[in-house]
Amino acid sequence: MCTKIGSNRTVLECIEELFRNNELSPEKIGYILTNMRDNEREYLLSSAYETRVKVYGNKVYTRGLIEFTNHCKMDCKYCGINRENGNIHRYRLTVEEILDCCNRGYKLGFRTFVLQGGEDIYFTDDIIEDMISKIKSRYPDVAITLSIGEKDYESYERYYRAGVDRYLLRHETANEELFNRIHVSSSFKNRMRCLYDLKKIGYQVGAGFMVGIPGQKVENLVQDIMFLKKLEPEMVGIGPFIPHKDTIYKDERSGTARDTIIMLALIRLFLPNVLLPATTALSSIDLNGRKQALKSGANVIMPNLSPTDVRGDYSLYDGKLSMGYEGGECKNFIEKSIEEIGLSVDMSRGDNIKWRESHDRS
Repeated sequence: MCTKIGSNRTVLECIEELFRNNELSPEKIGYILTNMRDNEREYLLSSAYETRVKVYGNKVYTRGLIEFTNHCKMDCKYCGINRENGNIHRYRLTVEEILDCCNRGYKLGFRTFVLQGGEDIYFTDDIIEDMISKIKSRYPDVAITLSIGEKDYESYERYYRAGVDRYLLRHETANEELFNRIHVSSSFKNRMRCLYDLKKIGYQVGAGFMVGIPGQKVENLVQDIMFLKKLEPEMVGIGPFIPHKDTIYKDERSGTARDTIIMLALIRLFLPNVLLPATTALSSIDLNGRKQALKSGANVIMPNLSPTDVRGDYSLYDGKLSMGYEGGECKNFIEKSIEEIGLSVDMSRGDNIKWRESHDRS
């Protein structure tokens, strides 16, 4: 059994149980994370890849990322665009500039746009609603993911009615004490309230967390997995913690690609139907990180469609990549890189398969 500490077989048995049932006790998750050896890690990653292929085949869904403002009213301690940082160049795109990004992306073949920004008070509900309506009017066959932070129920409902299909709001950590330690203007209870409001309204919901947060323990990562299993989001975005030079965590050590990929694989096994991005943060600390993630259960990439002159200003962390493999204009390069590892690019909306079976909004 998995509780036999010291046996070379116990971690494999735990992974096999998870692969078979998509369930595992918190104690066994912690045991895997604490005792896993290289050969057992390879089995975990291959099991996650097999699960992903079983559900989604070899498709890698693409989303065009538009980072439309780096103004933010919040003061998250780890984030480079927090309101206290006076060392970065602030920008916000106009609605017309955002529509231009969508136009370029649509011509390239993208059928999902991810509109991401800081919690910018300039972008009122009226402006967001108008922007979404214009995008949907011009491109009725696209899906829109919005990621602009914590709002009240009425705001989320307005965005949904205007045509937003998905909403990404990472929970960052499922441990309340750790969450409140790294946030100033946000509370754990409100973040949870937002996520469950989004579920209730009918969005395809994205949650997610950082790996390697200062002070994070193995049991906190276990909490993240158990929370995601309970929430059952349609998307999960995770990446390594990476310090930013203008925050109090500037001298802290980054999370690792290895640990992040292990967590991606575990999430795939716990949530077989989830849409799981290979994130920019992972590529930023390991140039092979994205390929490793795609071979370990991830099935989404989000090339950047933002104007090239502002991409460097959306600096949540140091060393962020935004060109080359991360740039939406490099479609051919992206396709070739993915085909090299036996996968294929899918430019469609790429809805969550379980959600698609029960909600036909196309």
